[in-house]
Amino acid sequence: QVRLVESGGGLVSAGDSLRLSCIFSGATFTNYAMGWFRLAPGKEREFVAAVRWDGGDKVFGDSVKGRFAISRDNVKRTLYLQMDSLKPEDTAVYYCAAKLTTQLSASMTYDSWGQGTQVTVSS
Repeated sequence: QVRLVESGGGLVSAGDSLRLSCIFSGATFTNYAMGWFRLAPGKEREFVAAVRWDGGDKVFGDSVKGRFAISRDNVKRTLYLQMDSLKPEDTAVYYCAAKLTTQLSASMTYDSWGQGTQVTVSS
């Protein structure tokens, strides 16, 4: 059974950077595409970014393009989200997710989810 554990959230100021991590266990990491989503109070869950099993292809949500980067370390079985130029509107709980597939798209339905890590950006 896949288990995902996020970390790295916190309280930062606008313009700051933060890096989230997600440790994967319970299956073969390289069989999975990985993604990040976020959920802000009063809003629907929003797709942030996703990366193919080999790191060779990535997709991003429009609101984070040019500011966020997604990467994975298949040896450490860890997914990362580097967030730069943070804005107050980036405040949300961030979730990592795993999809058993060799493909990648922004509209995939994911199989497993982590518990989330809170990111708060003050103005």
